[in-house]
Amino acid sequence: MEVAMGREIERKFLVAGDAWRGSVREARAIRQGYLCGNPRASVRVRVDGERANLNVKSATLGVERLEFEYAIPLDEAQVLLAELAGEVVEKTRHEVLHGDHVWEIDEFAGANAGLIVAEIELAHADEAFARPEWLGAEVKWIPQALTII
Repeated sequence: MEVAMGREIERKFLVAGDAWRGSVREARAIRQGYLCGNPRASVRVRVDGERANLNVKSATLGVERLEFEYAIPLDEAQVLLAELAGEVVEKTRHEVLHGDHVWEIDEFAGANAGLIVAEIELAHADEAFARPEWLGAEVKWIPQALTII
């Protein structure tokens, strides 16, 4: 079983405008749902194309938090989403290369339609990165934003 764990360092921003759309190099549909959460962590199941993962993240504000991710069988992930998850979040993830980084831009559907969020993973919390013109306000510090993204 593949396991990715350690610290995740990422910044999340709202997206302003559509200028990023011309630079998309890949897009894929994602469905995810939260199985449980508490003040310290959340447990999520995610189906990303033909892959599925179980993900545990610390519920900490800021750009750095603990993250543990485990590959699981796709059919089991589908059952978890259908039978045990709360509201299922649907989005299209677009990858955009800007400067030296790949940005993941999530365009939400369903109850969150209209929300577009860009995230960048960094090697360290104070790493410099080129800010694209379509980058809006940072959302990492807004607790409500963490519940769906």
